[in-house]
Amino acid sequence: MDTEAQHTERDPSSDTEEGSRSARVSEDSGTAPSWRRTVLVGAACMAFLLLLSHFVMQPFLIPSGSMEPTLRVGDRILVNKLAYRFGSEPRRGDVVVFDGTGSFVREEPEGDPVTGLLRGAGAALGLAEPAETDFVKRVVGTGGDRVICCDKDGRLTVNGVSVQERYLMPGDQPSSVAFDIVVPPGRLWVMGDHRSQSSDSRDHLGSPGGGMVPVDKVVGRAGWIAWPFGRWSALPATAAFDAVPAPPAGGHGAGAHG
Repeated sequence: MDTEAQHTERDPSSDTEEGSRSARVSEDSGTAPSWRRTVLVGAACMAFLLLLSHFVMQPFLIPSGSMEPTLRVGDRILVNKLAYRFGSEPRRGDVVVFDGTGSFVREEPEGDPVTGLLRGAGAALGLAEPAETDFVKRVVGTGGDRVICCDKDGRLTVNGVSVQERYLMPGDQPSSVAFDIVVPPGRLWVMGDHRSQSSDSRDHLGSPGGGMVPVDKVVGRAGWIAWPFGRWSALPATAAFDAVPAPPAGGHGAGAHG
């Protein structure tokens, strides 16, 4: 009996074709996971940035010159959303971002929900202008403070102490509008550094709320200028209010209104 193994002859060209097919399959199977991996990594990064922006640190594009020279048009600042989350409240001199619904604007404007969602995502990443209800201003008075403009030297006074506002736009007066107000508890009196170009608490004195911003509407404290790169810096603190005393326990006397 023939016990010798019988070998089937193979066409060399078939080996070449099979090798080519195998190579193509290998390449295709490698390309698909690569695409999926890129998309997944990109989506994960985007989700992380949005979560970071929502809860911790949000970029904010400066759309106007109302805070010059401290902040310029086109600056992108980083807003610390944790600054007032653990019992702390805004202090005089802080630069804050807040939702002006109910104080600076009557109600949130309606719009296309898809466009609003895309705009909101862009604003959250500092790539688009903020919502029309978001503002950035400097805190001048907190709950209980009496803020008056102006004293005989043309300066603001807070709780009877004149304030030297060195952060103002050169050439600007502290205010061209006279006022005498007492800030209600839980609210803020805010003003822009470029007083002649800023629509702030002064412009809403006769509106519901009197231009006072509820503390719970504050998004966070502006901490850093992140862009342009040449302006990267922490926002400088101001000593303008260091000498201002706390408001009197019994409140201010007659003549002021909130």
